[in-house]
Amino acid sequence: MSDRADTDATGAADANGAADVSGAADVDVLVIGGGAAGLVAALQLAKLGHSVHVVEARERPGGFVGAHELAGIRLDSGAESFATRKGTVAALAAEVGLGDDVVAPNRAGAWVRWTGGTAPLPAAGILGIPGVPLADDVRRVIGWGGSLRAYLDRLMPLLRVRPEHDLGDIVRRRMGRRVLDRLVTPVVAGVHSADPSDVDVRTVAPGLTQAMTTQGSLSGAVMALREQAPAGSQVQGIVGGMHRLVTALEEQLAFYGGTLETDTRVVSVQRLDQGQRLDQGADARPGWSVELAPATAEPRHVTARALVVAAGFRPALALLADAGVPGLPPAEAWPEPASVAIATLVIDDARLDDHPRGTGVLVAPGTTGVTAKALTHATAKWAWLAARLPAHRHVLRLSYGRGGETLVEPELDTVVADASTLLGVPLSRAAVVDSDLVRWDDSLAFATVGHKARVAQLSEAVAAVPGLDVVGAWVSGTGLAATVEQAKATASGIAAELRGDPRLPG
Repeated sequence: MSDRADTDATGAADANGAADVSGAADVDVLVIGGGAAGLVAALQLAKLGHSVHVVEARERPGGFVGAHELAGIRLDSGAESFATRKGTVAALAAEVGLGDDVVAPNRAGAWVRWTGGTAPLPAAGILGIPGVPLADDVRRVIGWGGSLRAYLDRLMPLLRVRPEHDLGDIVRRRMGRRVLDRLVTPVVAGVHSADPSDVDVRTVAPGLTQAMTTQGSLSGAVMALREQAPAGSQVQGIVGGMHRLVTALEEQLAFYGGTLETDTRVVSVQRLDQGQRLDQGADARPGWSVELAPATAEPRHVTARALVVAAGFRPALALLADAGVPGLPPAEAWPEPASVAIATLVIDDARLDDHPRGTGVLVAPGTTGVTAKALTHATAKWAWLAARLPAHRHVLRLSYGRGGETLVEPELDTVVADASTLLGVPLSRAAVVDSDLVRWDDSLAFATVGHKARVAQLSEAVAAVPGLDVVGAWVSGTGLAATVEQAKATASGIAAELRGDPRLPG
């Protein structure tokens, strides 16, 4: 897209601020939001031959797949791994030239911390639900009493008079409070940023309730699903960090002719009516006029044949409302988004060379003496990272902020104290070489009960508006794999619509 002043028919504003649209559209597709979903959708559209422009409000694209530099090395500030589900993200990495750099983490696994103890997470489980309640690694976390209570699941009749959705309620009734508090809640909070009682079991563990029916117990269902799952790690990463994927997407987008504009806000979105058709020859049709406000230039209007909203949760809802989409779920129907802070420490301490807590620690809610909800020992998890650092240097990532709670950003002394408690090693602030705290807001837990119904209503409303679609984790589901899959499918649908093919139902 040209940076010329808006003085001609391609997006100029008249004296009343309305866009002059007598002419061709500036671009086929304008993508609002340069996170992973927006970049993937834009690249797919550019590959299919469409002119695409991406606008991003932040100074850098990538969204939750961010980066920062500490102690001379570039590290992930957001997501540092991806789920291996369907091989979606690995395939994307290969598509943008990073296929040889996809790696699995250390298989040592994580630990769990509760008031009074720390132990490795049991091996045979799903979302912390144990498949073998009397196993030694389960008893180490919940004790004999907790294991015997969990084993009752095998003896209790499976009675259901209604469909079950509440994961927390299922676990508590079948296996008891200790399994829920010490095993399931830390895992679900770490993966889905939500309490198990707010989580829809069909979303986070597809097939679990059906397997309960055939197996007769929750633990039997866990083991049946584990047998069906492919062998190997459930997550992978990229040598050098996940942020390299964003850079590669940028480069590929530019290669295929797409453009990216950062540090630019969207002021308004206007659906052009029948009297303001964009001149596309025989394919003349209404389109979109979007007012942009770059941080270092005058506001301008951009016209596009189609619009992809790839912004975060609240901004996206505001944009869709501004676009006049009828039938959207009301604002009060949506829960408040969560905020998460990730504190990163680069620290020199030879005692961490033995990886005292494996690849990290998940924290049970209410645990005394620690405010973090999880710790990742990044140099223990990723061999490539440890190899790039001096001897005895380690990278620790601690996350703060639980769903439903107000985030209190921790001071550095608190972060060091939490790391000491979770790792069982008294660390010194003087050993900290570098540190950073990154806050991520507007995070919406996709897995909560009722969310899929709200998203379905929103998707139906958006689908009724020609030349409009929405992508992002808040509509696709938790994790980069779901985000990438939905963004690609959406982009292909927009491309078909621009060719004149009818939009397929939703």
